Amino acid sequence: MPEEKKIKVFLKSYRFSVILLVSIIAGAAAGYTLGPDAAGLKPLGDIFLNLLFVTVVPLVFFSISSAIAGMPDVRRLGRIMLCMIVIFVLTGIVASVIMIIAVQLYPPASGVKLALGAGETLQQFRTGDQIVKAFTVPDFSDLMSKKNMLALIVFSMLVGLAASLSRKKAGVFSDFLSSGNEVMLKVVSLVMYYAPVGLFAYFAYLVGVFGPELVGSYMRAMVLYYPVCIAYFFLAFTVYVFLAGGGTAVRRFWVNIIPPSLTAAATGSSLATIPSNLEAANRSGIPREISEIVIPIGATIHMEGSCLAAILKIAFLFGIYQIDFSGTGTILTALAIAVLSGVVMGGIPGGGYVGEMLIISLYGFPLEAFPIISMIGNLVDPPATTVNAIGDNVSSMMIARILGGKNWMENPRLDSTE
Repeated sequence: MPEEKKIKVFLKSYRFSVILLVSIIAGAAAGYTLGPDAAGLKPLGDIFLNLLFVTVVPLVFFSISSAIAGMPDVRRLGRIMLCMIVIFVLTGIVASVIMIIAVQLYPPASGVKLALGAGETLQQFRTGDQIVKAFTVPDFSDLMSKKNMLALIVFSMLVGLAASLSRKKAGVFSDFLSSGNEVMLKVVSLVMYYAPVGLFAYFAYLVGVFGPELVGSYMRAMVLYYPVCIAYFFLAFTVYVFLAGGGTAVRRFWVNIIPPSLTAAATGSSLATIPSNLEAANRSGIPREISEIVIPIGATIHMEGSCLAAILKIAFLFGIYQIDFSGTGTILTALAIAVLSGVVMGGIPGGGYVGEMLIISLYGFPLEAFPIISMIGNLVDPPATTVNAIGDNVSSMMIARILGGKNWMENPRLDSTE
């Protein structure tokens, strides 16, 4: 292939990604130059974030309900859900084990000195009430809020299942769900035209406001987390995608995944990344009946980046309190907490807070340790959210491989681009 043609093919494939990347680099430079004054650019980023959030609720409803309604065999939904849960747990365990090895090799709190107060008793976490609030809401209008995403997902699944079971009698309604999904995807494509401005503003804000914290007491923890998270993003995801579909899947994945990756890093929200993540999955050839179920659900209950962060938080506290982070019981407890934080707690209102409470209470740390690990959570948010969000796209590919066989990308029935 002539060199000029190669350049044209590259620009056609990566043009929008390059535009977003340039916007982010320019934003980071502006944030470094302006410092705290870069907070004045945040409203431009908030506009982008709000536009994405506005589309999330209808997009999740139409994508899940239309995908389920269009399934000729309802039993396939059960297989997708089972594979999804297994993949979510296994990838969460892999991420946690990788970080456990990393903190053993490079203790994140070595030499760090922070002023700590006396311990207090933690408030009891009412598990039953939180689970009820996570999966259900008392009024239909409450479903229209992104704060109740898991309840919205449950309702969307019920609507899609009811439409599928009603078969011919629900033909018009099923067409409405499918049309609604197509319209919302088009809305997303329109919103993404504003992405360069929004991402520029958000990265300027992140670098200008949070940059100083990265060189303070938490520098060592960040020096550990960022490279491990970035390596996991590029290496682990490439391995997963290769296992799912070989070299073809890897090429499709990396050509299409950059826009949702940058959106996740800038906004710090897996929910805000759902629209562009679904678009990337469709372009990659992942069957819609899989991606439109797995990606919205994964945005609430599948967070490999959070698994990595949970282990970092635990190891950091162990170092601060000069406790040896070793032993089978200690490591297994850390692994369990990490998986709970990354695969379960995300769907519970205040799940991040609950996960940090678990760390403190199960290990017996004083309450003053809470703001310490909360700050770590803020500082690792951009790469953690990126891994969280893109992990859902990767999981969709792996599920497609399990259900569709090794040739799933060439199977016309599973071709989501049709």
